[in-house]
Amino acid sequence: MVAEMPLVKGPPKTGLVNAFSVDVEDWFQVGAFEKVIDPADWDSLVCRVDVNTNRLLDMCAELGVKATFFTLGWVAARHPALMRRIVEQGHELASHGWAHARVFTMDAAGFARDIGDARKALEDAGGARVIGYRAPSFSIDTRTPWAHEILGEQGYLYSSSVAPIAHDHYGWREAPRFAFRPMAGADLIEIPVTTVEAMGRRMAAGGGGFFRVLPYAFSQWAMRRVNIQDERPIIFYFHPWEVDTQQPRVAHAPLKSRLRHYTNIDGMETKLRRMLKEFAWGRMDNVAATEVLRLVEFER
Repeated sequence: MVAEMPLVKGPPKTGLVNAFSVDVEDWFQVGAFEKVIDPADWDSLVCRVDVNTNRLLDMCAELGVKATFFTLGWVAARHPALMRRIVEQGHELASHGWAHARVFTMDAAGFARDIGDARKALEDAGGARVIGYRAPSFSIDTRTPWAHEILGEQGYLYSSSVAPIAHDHYGWREAPRFAFRPMAGADLIEIPVTTVEAMGRRMAAGGGGFFRVLPYAFSQWAMRRVNIQDERPIIFYFHPWEVDTQQPRVAHAPLKSRLRHYTNIDGMETKLRRMLKEFAWGRMDNVAATEVLRLVEFER
């Protein structure tokens, strides 16, 4: 197991910028529905990712926030104008793989093809270099010992693909909570999604369904704790479909999946706006650059 850096004690640092990221996928591509919606049917379904992502771009412009959009290659190939708008408005375009296949469902060769195809589609559509990757459903874990090596071989500089918690869909509980080098001597760093530790428990605190379902006061407390006590940036993520009350309902999906997907969608944008105003936010690549400097200092 790779060791993470010890936490620095003392007063909190000023000017700490957190990473605001959007996992760009449509409502029918989510893990909760992967067993009830066939990917072969995707092109025949109502597409909502374009209108929802444009809505988020408008919100970011209004609030003066720059973000990273981890986007499926499948989406980039069908919505090149959206990719160009992301880049033109000063956001980072990064990879979320080709079609939301979890990394541990592929072998090494399949994963290499997946991220290679996705990167080409993103760069062709957006006209900007792609250096960041996030695995669908944070699916890099102990089952994928080859994943980080392949990302490094393809020139990715950072990954945000690990959730250091135990979860029924994903999780690498033993992974470091904060940025680490998965391969000694390599440029690639892994920046896990944010968790908070309190009273001997580790809890998810980096967005997604946890942010949408739990009271805002919990997320506010957890983020402040990470910024002030741990003195580290928050890695926050969510999806365009999480602000979309008009998306189709998948009535034949299991109840647990429907609860996960639809709960509190109507209040998500209000919570996001509040969070964006209360904390400082920026792009993942900028946070990654800061974390690299921290790692270099620690290694010295």
